[in-house]
Amino acid sequence: MIPARPLHRLSRSERLNFLLTNRIPRRWATLFMGRFSRVRQPVVRAVSMRLWQAFAGNLHLEEARKTRFESMHDCFIRELKPGMRPVDPDPQAMVSPCDAIVGASGTVRGGEVIQAKGYPYELAELLGDQALADSYRDGTFVTLRITASMYHRFHAPDDLRLNSVRYHSGDTWNVNPVALKRVERLFCRNERAVLEMTHEPSGARFLMVPVAAILVASIRLHALHDTLDLRYRGPVFQRCDARYARGEEMGYFQQGSTILMFTGPEYRVHPDRHDGERIRVGQPLLARRNH
Repeated sequence: MIPARPLHRLSRSERLNFLLTNRIPRRWATLFMGRFSRVRQPVVRAVSMRLWQAFAGNLHLEEARKTRFESMHDCFIRELKPGMRPVDPDPQAMVSPCDAIVGASGTVRGGEVIQAKGYPYELAELLGDQALADSYRDGTFVTLRITASMYHRFHAPDDLRLNSVRYHSGDTWNVNPVALKRVERLFCRNERAVLEMTHEPSGARFLMVPVAAILVASIRLHALHDTLDLRYRGPVFQRCDARYARGEEMGYFQQGSTILMFTGPEYRVHPDRHDGERIRVGQPLLARRNH
């Protein structure tokens, strides 16, 4: 077996990563990984876990609630020990819903959002609803990329009510920075779920859009009975009425991917945040503007 450190260095070459993952049948590879990751046979589990850690790097399993995992999937969706992600109490801030790397962020201008420098996409195409997109003109957006080694559950960024979920079936392109600079409208092509939410008690509306990627095309929302995955042919619209407290868990990806956040103009990107920074659940992400 190739030593772990060279494998990790190889995986960090994002150009090579892009070429390898996007020159294979993405849908079939994703379906296969979904099944393979659930194999509980001890040898398969041990080898797959070792390879995953070799490619992904430090998984920080010392933070996990469990110390032993029944399968690779069991580790993918691991919970953390209580208190590992303290939630910032500032009522003027909206906190990060996930552990992530901060990507493109800024203002929604004329219905257009930036995927990466020089690569815009239309918010209406991402959401599949022109009227909904129009309501976020001049609003604020932030891209949060969850890597394979990170904690994969996502949480409520503030006290909120989840009003509806619109699932869009799609492709499973890699979502690393190289892919975002090469594949136009990538987020609009990939499998995704649009979560419409209302901040309580202010009534401000905002969106979270979990976007799946290669090997990660399953999104589990605790408010819904079924897992959203490649078996569905979207769009599928479901109304909800679920309330969450700030920092409360809402669901998880089967591995890692991206969450896009959209708010109205009453919020801006928090001054402590910057592109390329690593952020954790509960740290300030957006700040309410002073009027």
